[in-house]
Amino acid sequence: MMKNILLYTICFASIVYLQGCSKSTTVAGSNTGGGGSGTGSGGGTTLTIAPPPAFGFYVVGYFPSYRDPAAIPDQKFRMCNVINYAFGSVNTTGGVTLASPATLIAVRTKAKNNGAKVFISLNGAAADWKAMAATQTGRTAYIKQVMDIVRNYGLDGVDVDWEFPSTSDGTDITYTALMKELSDSCHMGSKYYLSTALTSGKYVGGYTNAINSTLWTGNYVDFFNIMAYDDFNTTVPYKQHSDYTLATVCLNYWITTRGIPASKVVLGLPAYGRPSGITQSGTTMTYAGILGQGGSSQSDSAVVTQSGFTNYKIYYNGQPTIKKKAILAKNTANGIMLWEHGQDSHDATSLLKAACDTLGRPY
Repeated sequence: MMKNILLYTICFASIVYLQGCSKSTTVAGSNTGGGGSGTGSGGGTTLTIAPPPAFGFYVVGYFPSYRDPAAIPDQKFRMCNVINYAFGSVNTTGGVTLASPATLIAVRTKAKNNGAKVFISLNGAAADWKAMAATQTGRTAYIKQVMDIVRNYGLDGVDVDWEFPSTSDGTDITYTALMKELSDSCHMGSKYYLSTALTSGKYVGGYTNAINSTLWTGNYVDFFNIMAYDDFNTTVPYKQHSDYTLATVCLNYWITTRGIPASKVVLGLPAYGRPSGITQSGTTMTYAGILGQGGSSQSDSAVVTQSGFTNYKIYYNGQPTIKKKAILAKNTANGIMLWEHGQDSHDATSLLKAACDTLGRPY
């Protein structure tokens, strides 16, 4: 819905942040303390605080700093319209530690050359998120550093991967405050996008309830990446961590039960596998690695050996399941997200290729 209209000058900017009020739509000669792209204090120019234009069905691919951009074909970048560079991490002092700036530059260049937008994805330890977001001063300083990264590296937006705010410790309140303030800085002049990752929604409780509906009713967040995977069990065997049913449960919860507009919902897809009934340490594998041990792109399980564990069954998403999920996302949501580029194969067996072919997305 449209945001409430409010005019304010720089002398009231700090009051707006402290009160945590609804988003404004017009700022006259403002320079936001949260690092927004204001116009200075001259007062002659006005900027809106409003979301940038949506750009259709989202195809989001995460790119971790430890991957080599040169190892990923250009075609895989063309398959996406958003690349989330992972990560800029909140540190113990409440600042941002950017992983491998040189890799970010290479990813940005390759992505933009192939028509994709680039976001910085933010993660960190739960305790560091909590400490940083607990005060107005901490949030403002953090947001300033984030926005400096976005501007200095020529990025298009921010993705927040706080795992997870909770109603049990008050971080539901500070997460909401952080997202609103970060949104104001991203949306100043309708310049930068803001997304966030959400827990699957299968297990309703402190994590799901920490997500306040004002983030979508107030248009603070442009889209939500639903992590519809990692539903594993170390004691129960034969359990798929990311089956089709989980995808339907996740979308039903966040769209139907919670009311996030379908236009803002992106379904997460895994490019890796997990065993069941045994430890997850050293036993998970990339999709490409599973195929390398004889797994089939047309199956959702295989028998593999790794890290001293021999002939155990691993569960993953093959192309048929990815295609079904892509259709589900097309019919009920507005995007797909893959974790992550370097885990996928890069030939005809590719999961991202299967999804794009199913969606009719050219690349």
